Amino acid sequence: MTARKTIGTDPATPLGIIVLGASGDLARKKVIPALFALYCQDFLPQNFRVFGFARHPMTCDEFRNRITEHLTCRHVPGHACATYMDEFLSRCFYVQGQYGARDAFVDLYARMRTEEGDGPANRMFYMAIPPFLFLDVARALGDAGLVSCAPGPGWSRTVIEKPFGRDRRSSDELAAQMGQVFTEDQTFRIDHYLGKEIVQNLLVLRFANLIFGPIWNRSAIDHVKISWKEDFGIEERGGYFDEYGIMRDVMQNHLLQILALVAMEQPARFDAKHIRDEKVSILRSIPALTLDDLVLGQYRRATYKGEQHPSYTEEAGVPPGSRTPTFASAVLHINNARWDGVPFQIAAGKALDDRLTEIRIRFRHVPDTLFQSPGSPLPANELVIRVQPDEAIFFTIINKAPGIEMNLVETALNLRYESAFGTKIPDAYECLLLDVIRGDRALFIRSDELAAAWDIFTPVLHEIEKRRVAPEPYEFGGKGPAKAVELAARYGIA
Repeated sequence: MTARKTIGTDPATPLGIIVLGASGDLARKKVIPALFALYCQDFLPQNFRVFGFARHPMTCDEFRNRITEHLTCRHVPGHACATYMDEFLSRCFYVQGQYGARDAFVDLYARMRTEEGDGPANRMFYMAIPPFLFLDVARALGDAGLVSCAPGPGWSRTVIEKPFGRDRRSSDELAAQMGQVFTEDQTFRIDHYLGKEIVQNLLVLRFANLIFGPIWNRSAIDHVKISWKEDFGIEERGGYFDEYGIMRDVMQNHLLQILALVAMEQPARFDAKHIRDEKVSILRSIPALTLDDLVLGQYRRATYKGEQHPSYTEEAGVPPGSRTPTFASAVLHINNARWDGVPFQIAAGKALDDRLTEIRIRFRHVPDTLFQSPGSPLPANELVIRVQPDEAIFFTIINKAPGIEMNLVETALNLRYESAFGTKIPDAYECLLLDVIRGDRALFIRSDELAAAWDIFTPVLHEIEKRRVAPEPYEFGGKGPAKAVELAARYGIA
């Protein structure tokens, strides 16, 4: 095995990674496999341990067997896979206890000290647990003496998953109460979409290429469309999803974060403070969304790809008659000189006809040219950034088709990541967990950024609940509600 790579922290100091909710799907399928991938690439210090904590009774061996199911050796040659896996698993331990019980975390602390020794240690607490447990767990960790805020050797950091509250008020309350245990600098609010390779590339695409600077504004861009689609329903997440809905689950975080990276001004420096300052600035320039610029939908029973699929209200854990939307399309506006008059459409839906996340930046039509017929403008150029699957960047332009006649055709300049770079694209969680260890906050959401995002959605969310707005039905496997097409057409969005 090669020497450990520099990770921005003292490699001699023990690193304890505490995965709270270690028996759940998020921990087993995403967090721990990402840690294993980092280990295989020599990004973890030699003296690290993974401590799983959950209510489910398990021995350490049983815990290791459960997490092994989702570990892959894509970063190491096949003949070394077993060695890497055995070494990683030997550093994984499990402690069972109740989430809000101080004594359970005292037991965890004792086990950590047994494995780490009595000196200073770095600790990352990953809360792979439902949001209603965040505060109880944070307080219990603090009461058990596991969290250090004092200067000196050894840091403590916590990672919390969305949703961060249900509206601006609950989000502010959560931030304030969590702040009594973990300071803002110790808190890493994770949105895994910000760890995706192509989302991280947005800033490079915009600010490292001279071609885009002069045209990235209202003079050249007609509209921007950010879409998130899944071709399956809520599956086994009925209880969680019905409490939050598609707007809180996807739009207020994933899509708004992508929008901020597309629309923000160039940071003064490429660091966490300046990047997040510009994101906050652009979010504060967006007026609160209104019902006039919003369409809600909910999928209904239909046959899709030869199989019968249930309506949302027939899913397990969903109350009969629920009005929770599974689809939403909104048009947002940015009140600044760069984007005045440019509509930004963000749309998210489950049980649609495709599975993808992409950004479409449509440029304005070319004024009268030599090559167009009267009343028939040439197709507008479009920059398409596909976040997933099959990460790619397309730029559609007008070309002359080969031949004697002057025939114009729309063609795509195509950058497919897999073929262009010939390398494995890291999972988003790999990038983000490494950033937590390094203390790099650039891809994590600051409290004022979170507040600005909630200010855009909170009024309309309250209005929907107050007026009991019924979502428009759409068929499972379809394109979504018809009114979404009407909303886009009203703003000239194709």
